[in-house]
Amino acid sequence: MTPLLIANARLVDPASGREGPGAVLVRDGVVADVHWGAAPPAPEGAETVEAGGHVLAPGLVDLRAFVGEPGAEHRETLASASAAAAAGGVTTLVCMPDTNPVIDDPAIVDFVLRRARDTASVHVLPAAAITKGLGGRVMTEFGLLGEAGAVAFTDGLRSLTNAQVMRRALTYARDFGALLMQHVEEPDLVGDGVMNEGEMASRLGLHGIPREAETILLERDIRLVRLTGGRYHAAMISCADSVEIVRRAKEAGLPVTCGVSINNLVLNENDIGHYRTFCKLSPPLRDEADRQAVVAGLAEGVIDVVVSDHNPQDVETKRLPFAEAEDGALGIETLLAAALRLVHAGDLPLPRLLAALSSAPARVLGRAGGRLAPGAPADLVLIDPDAPYVLDKRRLRSLSKNSPFDEARLQGRALLTLVGGRVVHRFEEPR
Repeated sequence: MTPLLIANARLVDPASGREGPGAVLVRDGVVADVHWGAAPPAPEGAETVEAGGHVLAPGLVDLRAFVGEPGAEHRETLASASAAAAAGGVTTLVCMPDTNPVIDDPAIVDFVLRRARDTASVHVLPAAAITKGLGGRVMTEFGLLGEAGAVAFTDGLRSLTNAQVMRRALTYARDFGALLMQHVEEPDLVGDGVMNEGEMASRLGLHGIPREAETILLERDIRLVRLTGGRYHAAMISCADSVEIVRRAKEAGLPVTCGVSINNLVLNENDIGHYRTFCKLSPPLRDEADRQAVVAGLAEGVIDVVVSDHNPQDVETKRLPFAEAEDGALGIETLLAAALRLVHAGDLPLPRLLAALSSAPARVLGRAGGRLAPGAPADLVLIDPDAPYVLDKRRLRSLSKNSPFDEARLQGRALLTLVGGRVVHRFEEPR
């Protein structure tokens, strides 16, 4: 590979919090050198990219993306999802096991890895199911799935409600050094609810989902973590009470981490408006007080990571009355731009935001990445944080178009994305 010098950049290293002008030399798929301050002359034979003072940071790591392949390729494929990821500055995505067949067997893990190798432009890491067929009863073979390449265990959109199975899974996770990622939503409390319980749901005539559907399951799981010592990650929390529960768990020294969906960080229940089904999500959009609480939790470090919760849906599942539409929204291509709203609003400094998008999820997975340092993988993104535009869903790389940010005014985009030192995305103005 030709060496590449990215010069005249504003470097942001989220792992250390350091930022300033500088340049990065990439050679043989890794960061060969990081120069803070004036850039050195380019090595002989190297290509130079003029960054123009834009932000250069480690590529984003998305811990929660639903990809249709195998079984629902009409909604999304590994190729289309990775193209959307690259356009959004995401260099690593963890795909959920909610496929057909379910990723609950080493052969399926191997298929996903081989298919991603052949068709994807970014790193695709499969998460395997905790239970066979996502049924919540019979555990999968953690050891064999881990050896095959599964990076975590989750039942995806389904919550593991059986406490005995969860206890056993956490025990196995402890013994195998595995990570459990739980969707914290108690289905019996959700019932036929379709949005956040409160005044807005009453005004719209829709059944609400109480916060307790999230907090009760989260409390139970953390008590089981205390009992077993297994590593536990709450995939997405969405309300102030959950932030306090996680804070207490961390103060007690438990091996607990958590994430938040970009949707719950920058949108609230008012964005549902006149029954916008693209905003029908799980967990649901909460009220403004809860949104501000999770933003504060992220700034404080109680919340570790931000995820896209990328969940493609087609017109047959979204162009329905609100109560009948499927949950889910696109998110991987708009993750960075939507998250930058928090920086522009003064809620978060840029290094803290990028840490939640890169170094923290890499650390949760136990993988190298999320840092600007010699020897680190050359998974990088060059960002113009101030570029304004109006999102046109028709230009999104995903096969489905169910974006809650359709026609929204966004500010910030990925200009250049590198995976293993190879350019996988270069922004060009639409004609």
